[in-house]
Amino acid sequence: MSNPVARMVMASPSPSPSVTSTAAHQAADQPLAGADGLKNAVTSRGGFLSDLVDTLDRLAVQVGSSRLSVWDLVVLLFVLALVVSIAWGASRLSSRVLRSATGLDQTQRLLAEKLVSLMIWTIAILVGIDVLGIDLTALTVFSGAFGLAIGFGLQKTFGNLIAGIILLMDKSIKPGDVITITDAGGMSTFGQIRRIGIRAVSLTTRDQKEYLIPNENLMINQVENWSYSSKNVRIQIPVVMPYACDIARVEHLMLDAARSIKRVLAAPPPTVWLDSFAERGVSFVIHVWITDPEEGVGNVRSDVLKALWRLMRENGIEVPYPQRDLNVRDTETMRHVIEALRGTSSPHTN
Repeated sequence: MSNPVARMVMASPSPSPSVTSTAAHQAADQPLAGADGLKNAVTSRGGFLSDLVDTLDRLAVQVGSSRLSVWDLVVLLFVLALVVSIAWGASRLSSRVLRSATGLDQTQRLLAEKLVSLMIWTIAILVGIDVLGIDLTALTVFSGAFGLAIGFGLQKTFGNLIAGIILLMDKSIKPGDVITITDAGGMSTFGQIRRIGIRAVSLTTRDQKEYLIPNENLMINQVENWSYSSKNVRIQIPVVMPYACDIARVEHLMLDAARSIKRVLAAPPPTVWLDSFAERGVSFVIHVWITDPEEGVGNVRSDVLKALWRLMRENGIEVPYPQRDLNVRDTETMRHVIEALRGTSSPHTN
């Protein structure tokens, strides 16, 4: 006699797969659900286009549990091109709108452009994933190593992006500023900031050399901003005059030379300080102010010295040469040396 419990177990039907597990399995087999939906819509109409889509869909490769066909790649490239074009156009349009906004200054407009552009591209990526119906769980095999590689590779890029946003938010450095940046090796670079990009700052020197300095370097290195709170810059010009000169007269000439230069400001006025008594003569320092350091500093110093040179020549003042005073002791040996140089002999010698 058979066991009734055994008959009940044998007769019980096997558990049917749940709807959730079936949907997950289908999603894993079809990583681009959007492409399959578009294929079904095209093939339902029949004709040549339907046959072409079927042919492209049959050319496929199996990646793990997922199937990737040529048709999937065509749809992927099409959607990618469409999303990129729309995002690029929207970014350009938003930039034009923000540039025409009168309530924002240049720094605020630039910051708003970057934030809006970042938001547009983020939305574009999410929309592209949603349109394609990409199942991200199909990429879990590669997500760990790939994400780690992307993280290390883009570490500096994201660091420079955040540094650029911080620089624009606190307005410590903005386009149009004249700065001197000193790197870790002690080398200084002087120039004007043309633009602040996502990755780097464009710095143009007086030689029209354009340096692309990573935004992060401006956060960690010493930066001298010549136009942070005011564009007025004081220039010091050292000058040496002979000891025989009239101090009041040469000070007047130095002030006249400074005032004759167009770029030198009348207020604050130029000043002259007596600095020290040097070996060559009396050392002075001319202080002048300019309001356009982006046009150069060394050329102003050169123009003032040229004007002073002409005034000194006109007033009969010579440029002091290096000189030393020698005190010679009067000794018998020194007299013999002097007489020998003169070609005479001492009366005491035979």
